[in-house]
Amino acid sequence: MNLSNLKPKEGSLGREKRIGRGQGSGHGGTSTRGHKGAQSRSGYSSKQGFEGGQMPLQRRLPKFGFKNPNRVEYKAINLSTLEAIAAKGNLKAIDLETLVAAGMAAKGDRVKILGKGAITAAVEVSANAFSKSAAAAIEAAGGKTIVL
Repeated sequence: MNLSNLKPKEGSLGREKRIGRGQGSGHGGTSTRGHKGAQSRSGYSSKQGFEGGQMPLQRRLPKFGFKNPNRVEYKAINLSTLEAIAAKGNLKAIDLETLVAAGMAAKGDRVKILGKGAITAAVEVSANAFSKSAAAAIEAAGGKTIVL
């Protein structure tokens, strides 16, 4: 292959469809718009979800579900993650600022410590919530849990 034998991809170049240029164009008469109806007229623009007067899908299907406005969302962090953070920074206390600095949580997040993994370092952990297994494991390792 070189510059002298480059060609466009097969089927990528088609002739422009010249509408409204009489019978000789092959699109004469209705200019590819079919016969009568709103879509054949000038100025027509379809509304989103309009199905030609048929009951639209979003109205045929029932409403369902419920979004609880009072839901409290927690960012879950496991003991194995705490162990890694404590070992990396040689820390004695882990709080929300430490977790934000480590990239494990965002500034406004509520954090819950979960019991997956193991922790050997005796660290003082501050979080919004703890699972029972996580709290037991932290205290068994000689650490402390502080619920914010």
